[in-house]
Amino acid sequence: MTTALKPVISQWYRHRDKGQQFYVTALDEEAGTVETQHFDGDLEEMDFDDWHQQSIEAIEPPEDWTGPVDNIARDDLGYSETDMTSEDWQEPLEEKVQAAESEEEEELHEE
Repeated sequence: MTTALKPVISQWYRHRDKGQQFYVTALDEEAGTVETQHFDGDLEEMDFDDWHQQSIEAIEPPEDWTGPVDNIARDDLGYSETDMTSEDWQEPLEEKVQAAESEEEEELHEE
């Protein structure tokens, strides 16, 4: 199966037959090539004819799209919410587990 999709820079795609995810990093109209980067970080360059011979589909970016990206800071991701505070990182994990179990026991006794 071939694709009529035109490559778009920064668009994510998936190989229908292999399930591999990748995105287009660059297009060279003069040379007629498409540069892609797979989710595992592998880079690939192909000509437009090879692009159109593939069975691919456009997809939404993966939830964790940072897989192929090197040296990305958390601030660059645009996340403002976190599940943990700095105090949480300083407490031993065992105490948190015991506290959660104690809260569950209290809820059971209240019922």
